[in-house]
Amino acid sequence: MTHDYKVLARKYRPETFADLIGQEAMVRTLRRAFETGRIAQAFILTGIRGTGKTTTARIVAKGLNCIGKDGNGGPTVEPCGVCEPCVAIAEGRHVDVQEMDAASNTGVDDVREIIEGVRYRAASARYKVYIVDEVHMLSTSAFNALLKTLEEPPEHVKFIFATTEIRKVPVTVLSRCQRFDLRRIEPEVMMAHLSSIAAKEDATVDDAATALIARAAEGSVRDALSILDQAIAMSGGTVEADAVRDMLGLADRARVLDLFEAIMRGQAAEALEELGRQYSDGADPLAVLRDLAEITHWVSVLQVTPDAADDPTVAPEERARGQAFAQGLPKRSLARAWQMLLKALEEVAQAPTPMMAAEMAVIRLTHVADLPSPDDLIRKLRDAPAPTAAAPAPTPAPSGGGVRAVAGGGVVSAQGEAQQQALARFGTWASVMELIRANRDIPLLTAVEQGVRLAAYAPGRIEFELAPGAAEDLPSRLQQRLQTWTGARWGVSVVSGGGAPTVAEVASAERDAVAAEAMEHPLTQAVMQAFPGAKVVEVRARAAEEAQAALDALEEAEEVDPFEED
Repeated sequence: MTHDYKVLARKYRPETFADLIGQEAMVRTLRRAFETGRIAQAFILTGIRGTGKTTTARIVAKGLNCIGKDGNGGPTVEPCGVCEPCVAIAEGRHVDVQEMDAASNTGVDDVREIIEGVRYRAASARYKVYIVDEVHMLSTSAFNALLKTLEEPPEHVKFIFATTEIRKVPVTVLSRCQRFDLRRIEPEVMMAHLSSIAAKEDATVDDAATALIARAAEGSVRDALSILDQAIAMSGGTVEADAVRDMLGLADRARVLDLFEAIMRGQAAEALEELGRQYSDGADPLAVLRDLAEITHWVSVLQVTPDAADDPTVAPEERARGQAFAQGLPKRSLARAWQMLLKALEEVAQAPTPMMAAEMAVIRLTHVADLPSPDDLIRKLRDAPAPTAAAPAPTPAPSGGGVRAVAGGGVVSAQGEAQQQALARFGTWASVMELIRANRDIPLLTAVEQGVRLAAYAPGRIEFELAPGAAEDLPSRLQQRLQTWTGARWGVSVVSGGGAPTVAEVASAERDAVAAEAMEHPLTQAVMQAFPGAKVVEVRARAAEEAQAALDALEEAEEVDPFEED
């Protein structure tokens, strides 16, 4: 049994700048600085995890102190790797190159040791180098204590800071450092790097598996090598995409696209069935929703930037389907799905049963997928034909003013014609009620619903009986509002009887009928017998509940105003 095994992330850690991948701009800048002797007193390296910040710091430390194979070399961006300083720094035992983890050494006392140490020259190296990892974790007082030393450091001291949270580093510190941003590794560069290392390890990794690993690593070399290491160990040297997918708990990308298509078509049953199959095959519900969110984002980007389809981690079949989605789906639907998926991810992560939360999210998504947008609703209302009014009775000619002949021998003044046109949109009493609602006069609407027992209606003429408790000024209020809103004269009069039930009375009667029907149901009677003294507080119709659920889902999706549809 061997004990000298090293994980791939350590075994293939870069030893020189030439070994770094994807950081050409930083290497080029450092090379020029070393060649011209314009080496900064302090560097700060920032980037996501696994891009090589600490590795770069060690390479810079070796380059500063390398003396070459002959022992006469100077600072270089190509450390020899064989001289005593290079070997000692690589092994982490050089007395003049000190590394400190700021995550576990955050206080003033820890920084004070550095401040005391910079006063003394290096014991054997050219420069005394302090590498501080995760520097953003230092306390405010620790940063303040370090400022003076950073502003006027001794010539024999160099500082190299590394951080994943550059925004948490005080500006006073940043201004005293030369900053280098280490980039995420591009997918094609990462895939080539993984293939090269797999060949060195005598492992066979197919292109689809390499693409999956590169996508899962999200630009981090260390994460990619860790996944590759695990995949090789699990598969015995032959790594296929299915093995990587099972290892990471990922769903088949093609099947996630099938799920996405079912959701966007509003096919709830098919979507739930596909989600269940993926779950049975070992896919993590949270990972499936993440993939759905990623696909939603990708398709949205494809609509704006078609060149995004050229991603090397995307298979040709997936690329073709993504382009078809981009051409066929409206931007508003994608934006709505994105917002709902973000909320669903939080729910699934916190739910005691993630699969149930994922199923509920899919149901909501399919429910609103085919709902019309607010713009479509407004467009339909605008294009709908206006209600036709009953033909007005012939009007006798007035004593003066312009007149014109009409069918039947009557005459209509120009003013009367304008009034008829203004009233033509209100052919029914229901259209008058809609007019009150549209103007949001809630007091008048409530008064009309509870106090008007309609006896007769024609455009411009209303006769009704006042219900008990109705305000005496209701006729005048109604007449004044209608004339103001329509620009036409309305005749509103009260009759002594013969009026139909009010809107409120009709609604109350309907509720009573539904409640009576519900009380006669065997299940309700069984419940009432099991719980003596219980009362039926409210009865809701299933159709109304479904309509309300659809409205709630649409309002939820529209909480954040997405971009407009072309």
